[in-house]
Amino acid sequence: MKKELGGLRDKGRQLLGKLLQASQESITVAEASHILNISRYHAAGLLAMWAKNGWLYRVRRGLYIPIPLQSSSTEVTPTEPWLIAHKLFPPCYIGGWTAAHHWGLTEQIFHSIFVMTTKKVHQREQNLNGVIFKVKTILPKKIFGTQPIWSGKVKIAISDPTKTVIDGLNDPTVVGGIRMLADILSVYVSSKEFNQEKLFKYAKAMNNSAVYKRLGFLIEQVKSNATTSIAAECKKNLKSGYSQLEPAIKGDHLETRWNLWVLKSFKVKDQE
Repeated sequence: MKKELGGLRDKGRQLLGKLLQASQESITVAEASHILNISRYHAAGLLAMWAKNGWLYRVRRGLYIPIPLQSSSTEVTPTEPWLIAHKLFPPCYIGGWTAAHHWGLTEQIFHSIFVMTTKKVHQREQNLNGVIFKVKTILPKKIFGTQPIWSGKVKIAISDPTKTVIDGLNDPTVVGGIRMLADILSVYVSSKEFNQEKLFKYAKAMNNSAVYKRLGFLIEQVKSNATTSIAAECKKNLKSGYSQLEPAIKGDHLETRWNLWVLKSFKVKDQE
């Protein structure tokens, strides 16, 4: 007679053991199909059964994570959320405030993970059992300037320090707003990661004139050794037309030097 343990027969335990040994923290139907050499239909059925029996937790359709043996609950919070993001929103990269904190450009701690993806999502904020993801959909051509971070055998992309700054200049909300962006820029231009050539190479690739306007205005506010050269390069790339310093807030004062609408009350933190 075949013995059962935890609701599993010998064959089921062998398959689950093989799957958990070969996979990373999270498991997709496609991965299970490949590892176990079975059809996707069969793999989906097995994963659903193991979730029902308390061996796996279904994060969302087609994605599961193992439930630790010592867990007293069948609901668990993913311990490798970057890996979850990598599998949920491909092609994508970790960016925005999450990347800024990772590279030491800010000490501000955010309680959500920012993900840049070409995938269309219906909800920009998604809570997956306690892990909150902020998701921004971007054009495929804007996925560049990333570095790999390894989670086991899985390579996860994160925006490098320069791309993190450029993403913020393109859309300040991804780093928490314009004042946060000013702080990040100040740290960046004073760090060993600062690369002016790369900064303008990335700015050109974004194809958004507002990037130069915001960069020129902010670099004169934060005052660094590179202020003059950066401001001069921004001036060369300045285009006609006016932009908002912070798109979400309509400015009440026009900075004609940078064709930028700015709130009169705006001050960066190091000048307050």
